[in-house]
Amino acid sequence: MWITPEEVLLANALWVSERANPYFILQRRKGHGRGGGITGLLVGTLDVVLDSSARVSQIFWNFPCGSSRKEITEHWEWLETNLLQTLSIFDNDDDITTFVKGKIQGIIAEENKSGKPQEDEDPGKFREAELKMRKLFGMPEEEKLVNYYPCSYWKGRVPRQGWIYLSVNHLCFYSFLLGKEVSLVVQWTDVTQLDKNATLVFPESIRVSTRGTEHFFSMFLNINETFKLMEQLANIAMRQLLDNESFSADRSLPKPCKTLKNVSALKRDLDARAKNERYRALFRLTQDERLDGHTDCTLWTPFAKMHVVGQMFVSNNYICFASREEDLCQLIIPLREVTIVEKADSSSVLPSPLSISTKNKMTFLFANLKDRDFLVQRISDFLQRTPDSFHICHCFQENPSPSTPPSLPPSPPVLGLGEMPQNQHYSPSLPTAKKGLLQIYQQDVPEELGPKVTREKMKEESWNIHFFEFGRGVCMYRTSKTRELVLNGIPESLRGELWLLFSGAQNEMATHTGYYASLVEQAMGKCTLATEEIERDLHRSMPEHHAFQNEMGIAALRRVLTAYAYRNPTIGYCQAMNIVTSVLLLYCTEEEAFWLLVALCERMLPDYYNTRVVGALVDQGVFEELTRECLPLLYEHMQDLGVISTISLSWFLTLFLSVMPFDSAVLLVDCFFYEGIKVIFQVALAVLHANMDQLLSCSDEGEAMTILGRYLDNVVNKQTVSSPIPHLHALLTSGNNPPPEIDVFELIKASYEKFGSLRADVIEQMRFKQRLKVIQSLEDTAKRSVVRAIMTESAFSIEELEELYVLFKVSRSIIFVCLFYFIYFFTQLFSALAPWSCGLHTNTLSSRLFRLLDQNKDSLINFKEFVTGLSGMCHGDMTEKLKLLYRLHLPPGMFTVTETLRNRPWKECNSDYKYYLRMWAKEKEPKKEKLQGFFNLLKRNMSIKTTTHFIEMCKTLYNMFSEDPMEQELYHGIATVASLLLRIGEVGKKFTNNGSKKTEVQLPPAVDALQPEREDSSGEGGSGQSLVSKALAEAQLETPPATAAGSDEEAKDDTSVSSYSVVSAGSLQCEDIADDTVLIGCASGDAVDRRRGSVPDADWSITFEQVLASFLTETSLVDYFEKKHDIQSKITACKSLRAVERQISTSTDSFSTIMGFTT
Repeated sequence: MWITPEEVLLANALWVSERANPYFILQRRKGHGRGGGITGLLVGTLDVVLDSSARVSQIFWNFPCGSSRKEITEHWEWLETNLLQTLSIFDNDDDITTFVKGKIQGIIAEENKSGKPQEDEDPGKFREAELKMRKLFGMPEEEKLVNYYPCSYWKGRVPRQGWIYLSVNHLCFYSFLLGKEVSLVVQWTDVTQLDKNATLVFPESIRVSTRGTEHFFSMFLNINETFKLMEQLANIAMRQLLDNESFSADRSLPKPCKTLKNVSALKRDLDARAKNERYRALFRLTQDERLDGHTDCTLWTPFAKMHVVGQMFVSNNYICFASREEDLCQLIIPLREVTIVEKADSSSVLPSPLSISTKNKMTFLFANLKDRDFLVQRISDFLQRTPDSFHICHCFQENPSPSTPPSLPPSPPVLGLGEMPQNQHYSPSLPTAKKGLLQIYQQDVPEELGPKVTREKMKEESWNIHFFEFGRGVCMYRTSKTRELVLNGIPESLRGELWLLFSGAQNEMATHTGYYASLVEQAMGKCTLATEEIERDLHRSMPEHHAFQNEMGIAALRRVLTAYAYRNPTIGYCQAMNIVTSVLLLYCTEEEAFWLLVALCERMLPDYYNTRVVGALVDQGVFEELTRECLPLLYEHMQDLGVISTISLSWFLTLFLSVMPFDSAVLLVDCFFYEGIKVIFQVALAVLHANMDQLLSCSDEGEAMTILGRYLDNVVNKQTVSSPIPHLHALLTSGNNPPPEIDVFELIKASYEKFGSLRADVIEQMRFKQRLKVIQSLEDTAKRSVVRAIMTESAFSIEELEELYVLFKVSRSIIFVCLFYFIYFFTQLFSALAPWSCGLHTNTLSSRLFRLLDQNKDSLINFKEFVTGLSGMCHGDMTEKLKLLYRLHLPPGMFTVTETLRNRPWKECNSDYKYYLRMWAKEKEPKKEKLQGFFNLLKRNMSIKTTTHFIEMCKTLYNMFSEDPMEQELYHGIATVASLLLRIGEVGKKFTNNGSKKTEVQLPPAVDALQPEREDSSGEGGSGQSLVSKALAEAQLETPPATAAGSDEEAKDDTSVSSYSVVSAGSLQCEDIADDTVLIGCASGDAVDRRRGSVPDADWSITFEQVLASFLTETSLVDYFEKKHDIQSKITACKSLRAVERQISTSTDSFSTIMGFTT
């Protein structure tokens, strides 16, 4: 690797000269390569502890360095070839130094032009560390290092000082102290717990837990930075397990103004991601919003007549402000609303002011900006990219704009202002497109509710006063006064508007006008699993409410749920979405309800509504942890009863809407849209606290559930003006003596008084810990379910199946993968686990097995299909193994990968293991004449129709027997069997031809001599042996010839058949060969082309029964195919393969060499 020339101050230290000339010296680090002794141990220890293996040299300047002899030798030879003669012309050392430095810098610049831009952004020191990581741990080029830190690893009671390397997929540690080496590699996907703690034994340490072990690291220079990076990488790994998506770097990050020391581009990427996530969560912005920068400033608040200290945040579509004191003031200004940005005159009272005006006549005054000119320029740049109006015709573009949500489906058709699609399912003229269902079905208020109506009017007036003082719409000042009004209850007339505002859904709706209407037209009428589930649940959505007792409400709910399932097929539809959406439709129009559902599913309740409700399970774990901290006595008792995990899931999934009267639960939804998930945790803790005494006296789970159910049923809203809605859950659990009513406002107030100290950042930290546990638990559940589903159809034990499952899954990091990607990984697994190793022929055989196992022709291989093939090879009897081998040389096994992809319809890879469990359950249903187990794959009648397929089978057998202890006996046996089968095929063909032409049958001499040849086959010169051996040798025609640089195995495959003679076309009488016969031994190009073309011969064929009967005549072949194989040893070898690779990588010539020029 070429590096920028650097002057070296310390000469003749810790280096050994290898080559030299008048201008350059090639040196090797002491302690690396061969020998070393005590000096080598000391130098190796210093290199690890000080990370100085390639930066100290005897020479005055160093510029290239390398970790392998091959690389550094190439650089040395280039210098000798291209520079020595030129340098002899110069008169003084300064000219030589200047010339060489310029030449090397030119090489580096040229490499940067043609090299990888991502890698070139990294500083030279960091690139050296990345190369060192790959060499030490055997990592591929694709594995990118994020950062590395010095630390100590506690192995037993002894700390080992070394370096921890954090890459995208692995945590690695390496230490070398006085000859003792410690190497550790942990995959992030295996991490179950990550903690930072301080104890007497491990001061200021980080604990990394996997399923079987715990690792402790301490003595970090910056433990907080290291731990945050570990958390982020582990979180990315869990996201990969959950979404089956690989990590991709953000290429759009701006390049740093100056090279940051030892900071990689990936580290900058991850830091930017973390900042973006915090920024989006704080202001409820969309997932594509990227923070450009932030600065300290003050904001003039006209309602308080004071300047508030805080920070301004600028992103591609928004200017936001958050006060330093929590809840004092928050502001969101969309750039689409901005009309004027101007710099006001500075003064001692108001330094560096900046005024921003919006379309709704509001003006915001910021001051104390450190770099006002640069800030104004950045805002101006973003304003130029912001369209003046999003309402004309700007919702759909051929290339999605930066504000397009990441989960949008393919671009909907562009609609004009007055143009509507035919067969319309949604129209702006629909009642539900103009107002919420509650307004449509508004009933007359009874006279006895008069005081409540008055109170409702007072609430509306309070909000109108608030709007006058603090502004209305998305640019409203959000203060503690706003929060107070929300806790007192939002008026029904303003509920939809404020839900949109506080959730951030209003911004998405404003920037995607017409999107929902177009989405409905695309989604409606399509039959999918999601639409079937939606139809099943439509009439279960608030059936007690009159708005959903008619087709209008049901149709609106159907459109919203179907449109979202089409928009986000990853989530599709999940139970509980119907309940939440029906409540949204009561207060909002269809389009508003749709965008609120988007905000809920994709931002406010992440991962709640996927197929495994991971988000709800994570928050359930957080709730248990909060219960243990806040209510320790109750927690222990509830854990014994197992109640917390039972009750909390329904509470969180439906935001209490399914367990509490509607009028009361909707107030919690008000608080949720303003405060976020913390209010749900607070109320849940308050419910447990209010029932603590009764719960502590419970003796079983049912009693505790009844107590909590009755309590929630009687939480009432005494201020509602709506007609009372019967609560079905309350009707079922009321009992004879219902408990007293609980005012929902008192419950909310108590939750803030007792548990209001909960912070959103603390909840996110707890979510991370629980996410590790939940996803790993789900992975274990998936493994057990899959293994249990196929254990009866496999000869492997449960333990073997579980280990095979892990290997199968790790090969691609997902359970089921598509053909195009999996063929490589399948070949790797086949080579490592299958008992049939075929040398160079292994890849061909594995690809044939892949196509054969793909029974449903969906271009996918699932775990059951994989185990089916492997079980047949390891535990099948001779008939099963031969039948599998025979079928591998018939279509579809003989198809190429390209033909397979072209001939089969492409299908999306379903990564949900439950889908495959359902599919396999259907396969187990009784059917007529169905053969169980491995025979189900091979039950069809079959025969080889061409000699090409037969020759391919002979090639496979020949390669299978290579390096077997009984190799010669097996070659002898297969030669005899192949000769017999060739003659059987020719005889069958002659009978068929002569029968159709009414001619006499004349057996070829080769067939007449069949019996004598069989008797003489043990002799060296047996003619039968000679004939079929020639066929086997001819079968090698398609094998690429070994080159001079070929491996020993390749040479063996090409030469080991030379002891056998070859079948020629003259071995059979010419008059006995039909015109369409493929000549096996013909050396002419036409014949070879015909053989390679695999033209089917309508008459020549060999049945499986003939093959089986022929193999039974040879004892060596029978013994080979009857032999059982132990898969456990193969699994162990496959597991240790990576460790062996790392060991080999570390033990090779480890030259940390460096060159330079002397002056």
